[in-house]
Amino acid sequence: MSFDLWEWILRIPVLLFAITVHEYAHGKAALSLGDPTAKAMGRLTHNPLKHIDPLGAICLFLFNFGWARPVPVNPRYFKNPRQDTILMSISGPLANFASAFLAGLFIRFLFLPWEAYQKILVYMLLMNLGLGIFNLFPIPPLDGAHVMENLLPPRAAERFRMAGRYGPVLLLLIVMLDNFAQTGILSFFITGPLLGLARWFSGLPF
Repeated sequence: MSFDLWEWILRIPVLLFAITVHEYAHGKAALSLGDPTAKAMGRLTHNPLKHIDPLGAICLFLFNFGWARPVPVNPRYFKNPRQDTILMSISGPLANFASAFLAGLFIRFLFLPWEAYQKILVYMLLMNLGLGIFNLFPIPPLDGAHVMENLLPPRAAERFRMAGRYGPVLLLLIVMLDNFAQTGILSFFITGPLLGLARWFSGLPF
């Protein structure tokens, strides 16, 4: 029991950091592209409680992939709505990849012999990679869906947007099937790239 509690104590701050970095990057990118909505609604903040999606946080904590509460965006402020929405959308995953890369550098060159320190760095590496990769899936409300929608022709994008109402249910179904029915869906699309990038960033034999 104490070991499990220790794991929670180490992982929760990393979880909050990964979520905050992800959503803050979205808000900052939107602001730089002309949209002040996130800032006006108090979402351009380093307070992790503003960014947590409960189900996404649980998935990230348990399975190393998940999602955060999306920042509010108004594409009407963008000069080029389709292009700028794509840039804003990929900023979150890119922020997570940058954080994972930084953790990898610490693992490579400053991996001190302290168990808690080592575990935090490994969690920082894996959780950021998991959050970044998973959010590139083209399933609403993930970032990849916003990218896909703005790459599609207008009529196809409208149909895709209408189907997006079923996205959260589909995400939950995929997670449940992968973890309890051993379908391997997420393993195929996430685990391989995640472990490959983790090895490349850190040099550890994941």
